[in-house]
Amino acid sequence: MTIVFRYLIRQVMISMIAVSGILLMVFMSGRFLKYLSSAAEGEIAADVLFTIMAFRFPGFLELILPLGLFIGILLAYGRMYLESEMTVLFACGVSDRQLLIKTLLGSLPVMAVVGAMSLYVSPWGMKQVEQIFNEQRKATEFEMLAPGRFQDFSAGNRVTYTEGLSDDKRQLEGVFIAEYGKDGEGVTIFTAESGSQLIDRDTGSRFLILEDGGRFDGTPGRLEYNVTGFEAYGLKIQSGESGTKQLEEGISTLALMESDNPEDRALLHWRFSLPLIVPIVTLLAVRLSRVNPRQGRFFHLLPAMLVYITYLGLLIVARDALADGKVPEWVGMLWVHALFLAFGLWLQFGSAWRQKRRALKEVRANA
Repeated sequence: MTIVFRYLIRQVMISMIAVSGILLMVFMSGRFLKYLSSAAEGEIAADVLFTIMAFRFPGFLELILPLGLFIGILLAYGRMYLESEMTVLFACGVSDRQLLIKTLLGSLPVMAVVGAMSLYVSPWGMKQVEQIFNEQRKATEFEMLAPGRFQDFSAGNRVTYTEGLSDDKRQLEGVFIAEYGKDGEGVTIFTAESGSQLIDRDTGSRFLILEDGGRFDGTPGRLEYNVTGFEAYGLKIQSGESGTKQLEEGISTLALMESDNPEDRALLHWRFSLPLIVPIVTLLAVRLSRVNPRQGRFFHLLPAMLVYITYLGLLIVARDALADGKVPEWVGMLWVHALFLAFGLWLQFGSAWRQKRRALKEVRANA
């Protein structure tokens, strides 16, 4: 019997890994494209993209693994029902209860991984992402320059070129800057032999000090240009920002436990909810995987996915309600888990309970 259940768990895990891998590629690709767009606009440096994605990986995994397990059970057991493997197992003495218990035991490692990601690894990773973003926020577009290349910054409103750049990226040589007007009309061109950065310690604003150059203001296609020569010219390239920004997901679980902020408490409940999803969706999937061979291999996936989406959607609603103070903290998000736990138990054992009640009624009637 142990060999049979090892076979069942292996089939589930293979399907789960395959589904989770595909989902990870989809979700991480979408996020990577967003960061790539930010890098193209000069908001972050291109060389930190893969570092950010590596630190974001646990956050994706904690959300995708429960869904991957849910779909994995549906696919693995659904195939076995279609190919009559389950019929053979039930004929050999395997009961519904045994199938459920063994599948739940097989889901415990997944629950442990999701719990570790949700409570510890993912907040740590987001903290590293927060530090990277703050470092990038302190940097300017001139830290992202590459000598000998025309580069667009400020969402394409500024084109910058430099012939040479010092190792610390503070000193520029052979500078060319073209800025377009806010209304898209007119252009201002700066040329200078050299340039250096100046930081106002009081405000945090950054200026580019251009030396030995000229400024040209006008509209392309017209002859009206204002030409100004200068020995030194200060160009503001970034306004100061007060402090650093903190990502909510980067707050440690211990800090959330000590916080009285409703939003922090809601996030804490959310982190504890993610591992709780695993056994409940396992309970649901074992029953929803039953399929009639006449219905087709994927017929059961649609109603099952609707159940999962409803479950996740209610958890998000419960989190928002808890953050807004509309739900007592002792209730938290447990009511959603209790609702779907009851639904799963009814799906799994409802028919057996109804049969027992009918049998008791018949016995009492005959007595």
